[in-house]
Amino acid sequence: MDAMTIIRVLIADDQEMVRGAFRMILDSQPDMEVVAEAADGATAVELARSLRPDVCLLDIRMPELDGLEATRLLAGPAVPQPFKVIVATTFDLDEYVYRALRNGACGFLLKDGSPTLLTEAVRAAAAGGSLISPTITVRLLRHMASPEPDRNGRPAAEHRAPARLSEPLTERELDVIRRVARGRTNEEVAAELYVTLSTVKTHLGNVQRKLSARNRVEIAAWAWENGLV
Repeated sequence: MDAMTIIRVLIADDQEMVRGAFRMILDSQPDMEVVAEAADGATAVELARSLRPDVCLLDIRMPELDGLEATRLLAGPAVPQPFKVIVATTFDLDEYVYRALRNGACGFLLKDGSPTLLTEAVRAAAAGGSLISPTITVRLLRHMASPEPDRNGRPAAEHRAPARLSEPLTERELDVIRRVARGRTNEEVAAELYVTLSTVKTHLGNVQRKLSARNRVEIAAWAWENGLV
């Protein structure tokens, strides 16, 4: 991100105290500005479409329209110009995380996380990346790949056949994918593979194109679903 670039953020949460806390954290950053607040999902979708913020920070449990459906309307596969959506919730439930990411979210945070994690997630989303709370990342991806049913007897996750690749993946690209699927940052991937950061970014760009993935979360999910990790 350029030093002069201001990230415009929309906050949606039915609790005024939570919105105020998020606004205080984000507005204190020199590169962020909260441009709108909403107390329900329907208003959030309307404001997002009219203001086109860089990042939308949505709660899950909201009146009128919950955050998961709002995410689908703003960032889902059918949206021609998807928004960057981060879901923030009190509820650490696999079903919520899975649906949020499937509906196009590029980040998932727990509200009891640190302010630093919140600002990092907003910057990552604005830059085209993604961030999931570390406490749920690997557990989530394993859940997405697991063939075991949940405690109610339902399949743990929907499975799909390996994607039809536009081009074969190289061995080095597979190395990068495996590390991304384990939650490594670009810097950590570069250190482990003894390559430069720009090389890692180039590989990720190629992988994203070949898999038709919108972000690294989808790359990681593809890796777990197809047995690479």
